[in-house]
Amino acid sequence: MIWKRSAVLRFYSVCGLLLQAAASKNKVKGSQGQFPLTQNVTVVEGGTAILTCRVDQNDNTSLQWSNPAQQTLYFDDKKALRDNRIELVRASWHELSISVSDVSLSDEGQYTCSLFTMPVKTSKAYLTVLDVKYLKEEDANRKTFTVSSTLDFRVDRSDDGVAVICRVDHESLNATPQVAMQVLEIHYTPSVKIIPSTPFPQEGQPLILTCESKGKPLPEPVLWTKDGGELPDPDRMVVSGRELNILFLNKTDNGTYRCEATNTIGQSSAEYVLIVHDPNALAGQTGPDHALIGGIVAVVVFVTLCSIFLLGRYLARHKGTYLTNEAKGAEDAPDADTAIINAEGSQVNAEEKKEYFI
Repeated sequence: MIWKRSAVLRFYSVCGLLLQAAASKNKVKGSQGQFPLTQNVTVVEGGTAILTCRVDQNDNTSLQWSNPAQQTLYFDDKKALRDNRIELVRASWHELSISVSDVSLSDEGQYTCSLFTMPVKTSKAYLTVLDVKYLKEEDANRKTFTVSSTLDFRVDRSDDGVAVICRVDHESLNATPQVAMQVLEIHYTPSVKIIPSTPFPQEGQPLILTCESKGKPLPEPVLWTKDGGELPDPDRMVVSGRELNILFLNKTDNGTYRCEATNTIGQSSAEYVLIVHDPNALAGQTGPDHALIGGIVAVVVFVTLCSIFLLGRYLARHKGTYLTNEAKGAEDAPDADTAIINAEGSQVNAEEKKEYFI
């Protein structure tokens, strides 16, 4: 029986190819703009699938549908495969549509529509068959369809609290997709850091070291140590939750303090090096620089003295000029003012006097 189907299939396929090859010799130029168009189809198991192939521009060129096994189903309006489930819906120069009834999971796959131009042009349509499962309930004829989709990806602590959304679209949902959301809860080891209450711890003052730990699950109470051992003075160093409170500091408190945080995933730690500063030294460092101020004052005094000296010389020089002019005009003047006027006049006259030799 299988041999007969193959023989019939081969007969129709070979005849169709020979006929179309002969007819296509005069249609090569007109077939350049022709191309078959198909669409993917989804159908429920047991339902009917409609496979449609259209050609917008066709000059009487044949169309053919083939199944995933490359068996010809229909060549134009001629049925090639003896399968009672496959029927012709429409056959024309612009369309070839067929139906497959009582679809099973084995029918799923890629179907091919061929347009026998030179060369042959094809278009693919994937037929998806939804699986059917029967529920063991009161209604024995009730059917459900189960489609599973799996998403695998590597997560880290930044993904904690992120919402992952699954959306399902189906023709039975009337364009209203079903949406399911799952908020991720990622467990990770703690991250730890120590925050001091002051950047410059001073002798005699209190200090609070806070061990900030983040993790999921929430870390257990932290463990404080100093220089790899227990805290040396429990009376002055009080642990409260994640805080280490040193009531008053002294030089013996210098060292490396460490806090450890642990949860069910793992353990993490952080360290803080404490250096207790002398309040007097800090005051000297932050107070005014007396040497610098003294240098500035000395420069100002020096500049002032130089200015006074230069001003005195300038005044003395102008006073000498006045006396010289007074002496030049004092020979015939009755008083000092007249002597100055005469001195200035004598200079003008001296410039105007000229000697001529004959």
